[in-house]
Amino acid sequence: MTTVILKEIREQLLTQGYCIIPDVLDPSILHKLRQVTEGLLAQQSAEEIKRQRSTGSMISISVDPVFAELIAWPKALEGLASLGYADPRFTSGYVISKPSQSPRLFWHYDYACWDDPNGFGDVPQQLFLMYYLVDTTPENGCLRVIPGSHLKDNPLHAELEEAHSRQLAEATNMELPAFSLRPDEINVEVKAGDLVIGDSRILHASHSNESNERRTVITLWFHPDMQALTEPVQGFIAGMSTKVPEDWPQAAKEMMAPLLARYDGEVEPLKWNRHRPARGC
Repeated sequence: MTTVILKEIREQLLTQGYCIIPDVLDPSILHKLRQVTEGLLAQQSAEEIKRQRSTGSMISISVDPVFAELIAWPKALEGLASLGYADPRFTSGYVISKPSQSPRLFWHYDYACWDDPNGFGDVPQQLFLMYYLVDTTPENGCLRVIPGSHLKDNPLHAELEEAHSRQLAEATNMELPAFSLRPDEINVEVKAGDLVIGDSRILHASHSNESNERRTVITLWFHPDMQALTEPVQGFIAGMSTKVPEDWPQAAKEMMAPLLARYDGEVEPLKWNRHRPARGC
């Protein structure tokens, strides 16, 4: 990509709250990820499927070392560096797969550090990296976002309850505002292997999957410039980060090591808070 295109992508991320870098994953890693995720999804119990009716699944990446390769994928890290984030830190990730004929995913934001005075800063503290394993459309449950909602108040903010509550995850009441179609939403359609990067504060959801095939995305969370954050936030990030399983192969651990979030200070970390205050704009 040219410098001009990269500048436009970065500007979109900062002002709109999301961007797309095309063709980040090659066919070989896509094939491997499809095989692994299909195996993991086949092991879900009926209760787990019911519990995640809206999301489809929430399977931690810590269950298989193949995800270390994805977390440390060079082309993705190069993409982040090209946007100005040369030293990102990984925190967690999930396999989120909507089965055929499943309802919309509820509106929510991922950010959980609202007690930080810099929570409304123009520069993102946390990014989600989404890798869809199939091409996405509104028919099979593509991503929906409300551009600019990572920085500005939106009427929907005041209508939302705690994200990932049981009522929302099980989609027991589709009349809730969290499941609504919004006049200012846009669809984010991508090809398998593209990388969607989003500010974790942006309001996002997905369409229902009306197709006859599963729609799987692997979502990873990174802090793009952890060292620039205050110590209470750094402590919060380190405390919430996924731990690399002891039984993972050494090669996987070595891939992960430079990307892990760490904090060695003694300042008390901020507490988990997903209740966004009104900004007044």
